[in-house]
Amino acid sequence: MTCTFVPPYMLKRIALWAGTRRASDSGKETLQVDDRLRARREARPPEMAAPRLPGAGTRVVHTANNTESLPGEVVRSDGEPPVGDVAVDEAFDSSGQVLALFESQFNRRSIDGRGGTVSITVHYGRDYDNAFWDGTQLVFGDGDGQIFERFTKPMDVMAHEFTHGVTQFTVGLAYQDQPGALNESISDVFASMAKQRTLGQTAAEADWLIGEGLFMPGVNARALRSMKEPGTAYDDPQIGKDLQVGSMAGYVYTDDDSGGVHINSGIPNRAFALAALEIGGASWEKAGQVWYDTLLGGELSSQASFDAFARATISSAGRLFASDPSIAEKIRAAWAEVGLLQASDLASGRPVGAGMAQPLNPSAGAELPATVAVRRTGGFAGTTKVGQLDLNSDPEGSEVRHLLMHVGRQQISSTRPAPDRFIYTVEYGDWRFTVREQDLTPELRRLVQVVLNRGI
Repeated sequence: MTCTFVPPYMLKRIALWAGTRRASDSGKETLQVDDRLRARREARPPEMAAPRLPGAGTRVVHTANNTESLPGEVVRSDGEPPVGDVAVDEAFDSSGQVLALFESQFNRRSIDGRGGTVSITVHYGRDYDNAFWDGTQLVFGDGDGQIFERFTKPMDVMAHEFTHGVTQFTVGLAYQDQPGALNESISDVFASMAKQRTLGQTAAEADWLIGEGLFMPGVNARALRSMKEPGTAYDDPQIGKDLQVGSMAGYVYTDDDSGGVHINSGIPNRAFALAALEIGGASWEKAGQVWYDTLLGGELSSQASFDAFARATISSAGRLFASDPSIAEKIRAAWAEVGLLQASDLASGRPVGAGMAQPLNPSAGAELPATVAVRRTGGFAGTTKVGQLDLNSDPEGSEVRHLLMHVGRQQISSTRPAPDRFIYTVEYGDWRFTVREQDLTPELRRLVQVVLNRGI
C-alpha cells in the first residue's frame, strides 16, 4: 500500500496551471511516479520488511541520489553526527521526534511496534513533489523549488507518513473511500500531536496546520491542510483552492483520489481537533490516547466507516477514562459537530449521519424503512448475489442512509445492455429501482458494495 502526502488533484492542477515550466513538468512527472507506485500496491505484509540493521539502531537514512531506486545508499544512522546534507539531517531529526512521541506517550516501539528499524529515503526522484509510505519505508522528494520546498522540511510530513505505517501494522485500514479517509486522518492526527509536542504546545496553543512551511514564498498557502478549519489551508491559482470538507453535510463522493481520501479526511480531522480543544491540555494526553487505543481495540475492520470509527473512539474513551465520563461525552460532541453520532441517535441505538433528515419518498410523518436490500445478477458466470443491511444496527448503517439520500436525488443514466456486466436491484421500503453496472454513480457503487458485503 502506497500512501502519498500530496493529493493527485493538486498535482493535476499544478501540471496545468503552474507559473513555470519546471513546476508544471514536476507536477506531471510526480503524477506519473505516483501512478506507478499505486500500480505496485501489494497486500499488507505480515511483518516489517526493513530488518533491524547491525549497528543502525532505530533508524537509517538513505539517499536515492535523485533516482527512483529504493532504498538507496545509507548516509546516516543512529549515533552518527550530522552529515551536512539538509534533507538527510532533517529526516534524521524529525524521525527521532516521532519515534519519541510513540514510545514515550503510547509505549509503541517503532512503526511495527516491535522495534523494527525505520528505513527512510531522501532525494527521491528529480524535483519529486511528494512523500510517501510504500508499505516498508518512508520516502521524501526534494520538491520542485518553485511551488514546493523539501518534503523533509516540515517535521509533520515525516510524522504523517510514519503513522501510515503504524495504521498498517494495527488496524490495516484500506486506502479507499471512508476507510482511506480515516487512514489519512489518523496520519494527520498523530502528525499534529508530534508537531505540538515538539513545540511544547497545548491543543489551545496549536495552529492545527499540516505541512506548514512546505510551500515556497509567493504561493498563497498556510499549509497543505487545516485540521481545525478544513478547506482554508490554501487558495492559489497554481495549486487551486483547498477542497477539504469539515462535516458530513459536505461529504464528497468521487472516483478520484482513491474515493476522496484527502478531501473527506477533513471530517475526522476536525472531530479530533474539536475533541482535543474541548478536553484541554496537551492533545496526546487524553484525546490522543483514545485515538491510539482505538487502533488497537479490535473493534475496527480494515473497511471501517466514519461511523464505526467514531463509535470505537467512544468505547475507547469509556474504557480508558472510566472515572471521567466527560471525556467520552466531549468526544461524542465533537463527532456530532461534524455530523456523526448525534447524542439522541446514540441513546436510541439508531446511527444517523448528517443529511438524513429528509426521507426519499415517504408520506409526511412516515417512518423510514429499517433495511435496504441489493440483488446483483448477470456477469460472465450469470450468478446471483443478495445482500441486506439493517440500517439501525449495522456499523455502516449511517453511511448507507447518507448514500440513499444522495442516490434519491440523482438522475441515473440508462445505457444499452453490455455483455458480461452485472445488473443491480436496490430495494428500500417501497422504493425500488434497477441499474446496470456501467451506469453506477460513485454513490451507488459504494452503496451496493457495502450491502452486498452483508450477503452470501
